[in-house]
Amino acid sequence: MIQEILYPCKIDNSRQPAMFRKAEGPEPRPLLVALHTWSATHTQHYPKFAAYCEQNNWNYIFPEFRGPNWWSDACGSDFVVSDLEDAVRFVRQNAGVDPARIYLCGGSGGGHCSLLLAGRRPDLWTAVSSWCPISDIRLWHEQCTGMDLGYAKHVESACGGNPETDEAARKQAMLRSPVSWLLNAADLPVAINCGIHDGHPGKGSVPVSQSIDAFNVLAKPEDRISWNDAQYIVADEAIPEHLQTEEADPAFGIHKVLFRRVSNKVRLTIFEGKHDLYEVPAMEWLARQRKGQSVDWAPGPASAADALNASALGK
Repeated sequence: MIQEILYPCKIDNSRQPAMFRKAEGPEPRPLLVALHTWSATHTQHYPKFAAYCEQNNWNYIFPEFRGPNWWSDACGSDFVVSDLEDAVRFVRQNAGVDPARIYLCGGSGGGHCSLLLAGRRPDLWTAVSSWCPISDIRLWHEQCTGMDLGYAKHVESACGGNPETDEAARKQAMLRSPVSWLLNAADLPVAINCGIHDGHPGKGSVPVSQSIDAFNVLAKPEDRISWNDAQYIVADEAIPEHLQTEEADPAFGIHKVLFRRVSNKVRLTIFEGKHDLYEVPAMEWLARQRKGQSVDWAPGPASAADALNASALGK
């Protein structure tokens, strides 16, 4: 049963809210830490995450981590990092947790935070699944301004000013950006997923280049995607001919995998979709990972396809 709780957070001696499920039985069970989107809170509902944990008897926590990302204490701050450390600690102290199976997943603002925590605390996680993430807050501010989206004002509110013109705000934006920390996650399995139509009017707010930039930080130099190719993918909503592959992943269902590349311990998947997180394929991949074992990059089964009931992310 999933219930609302308050758990202790050391950074300010507060108690912060979360939705929590304790696995049944005495034996250690996996833990999923799932993250809300940019403008949401711990009350956001991801029914397939919750259902998966119920059906497979996993521990599950869905924390507030300081709420919507226009607050200075939110948006990748040290408060956020500390609160998520404490969320894992709380579950480990109050439930049986398998230390080899602690997973992190989020999309949009949760994708941003999942990548940030991959870089800030790579030791906490077995694997991280990030969907349509923001990897560079300063750059996203610029992109949102160009798209006339209100998120630029959110960034300014969180960072204390315009990162294009204010040096202190620019520093805050970079401290809150996964690209500033991701090199620390070189030994952590990270799956980055994004819809090719994201970042276009009516289709989403985060250009695909944000995912590509994150991949490029962790990939070998020879595997990185060039600036020209990234700009083509964003502008044309298509994969350049020389990058097109026939690789398939049945777990993505009708949301066909258009491009996929693995390098070191990071994988980038660009699929036919918008600003989306598909919970079942995400969980299917995470569930196959074990700390201390080789990364399992095999395509998922068709039974994991979440195509008809995909969660289209909001802010």
